[in-house]
Amino acid sequence: MVYPIYEVQRFKCQSIHDDLYVNTFQEHLKSHAFVEEPHRHNSHLLLFFTQGSGTHTVDFDTYTIAPGSLFALQPGQLHHWDLSTDIDGFVVIYSTEEYNLYFGRKQLSDYPFYASAHQKPEVVLDQLEMQSVLPYFETLIREGQSELRLRRDQMFNLIDCIHIFIARKYAENEAHGTHRYNTKIGVFETLLETHFHDEKSPSFYAERLHITLKHLNRICREMLGKTATEVIAGRVLLEIKRLLADRKLSVNKIADTLGFEDYSYFSRFFKKQTGQSPSDFRKKPTQ
Repeated sequence: MVYPIYEVQRFKCQSIHDDLYVNTFQEHLKSHAFVEEPHRHNSHLLLFFTQGSGTHTVDFDTYTIAPGSLFALQPGQLHHWDLSTDIDGFVVIYSTEEYNLYFGRKQLSDYPFYASAHQKPEVVLDQLEMQSVLPYFETLIREGQSELRLRRDQMFNLIDCIHIFIARKYAENEAHGTHRYNTKIGVFETLLETHFHDEKSPSFYAERLHITLKHLNRICREMLGKTATEVIAGRVLLEIKRLLADRKLSVNKIADTLGFEDYSYFSRFFKKQTGQSPSDFRKKPTQ
């Protein structure tokens, strides 16, 4: 099976602007049943569940859905769900480029939950927190259905209010935030996103950061609980899994795409990380 990558325009936004889509979850499923199958987006995505239950699988990790589950997905993440019939909430899909252009001085990647592929996509809100964030989503729906002046500006600012809310909640459980190594780990993860296809040596990243490899390992252990080598391997492994999910790509092509000149080394790397060969992993349905 080939898993599709959906553009925000695919969702026939009710807005005159096709780079922004908002809807209640029940209405979203009525008109876009295809999203129940595994797929990706080339945009950022917010999912907020207010009732119902189920599971949501994001990049091969499965999360339990309950009222208060809020997901912030990055472009390229493979996801799908299994939902109860009474599920409801909100879905917001927005162009990364348009968001960054609108705010100018800050980027989506400035938020810790969007900083890298290593970040968990879910925060769980209690009842009081749900009541605090719910008006933002409800106002987004009203603005999207209105013809008011400056509605697009209002909608992007409401989305950013949600981002700020998530960032505050996220900081309660994650190392990223006000930590003294926050800037360095952020730059490392940005470099990793740019170069992991071709550069897998931690020394390469230490040199780019103008620090010693020992210091880079210290930062990674304190911030992520892993060595720099483990962080790099984890990012490469995630990309391999994403590409293996696309069955139109040969395993040899995936190895080549990710800079493995020796297929046998590629296979050994994957098996060491997962306990199974790339071919065996591909045979299993997306979890």
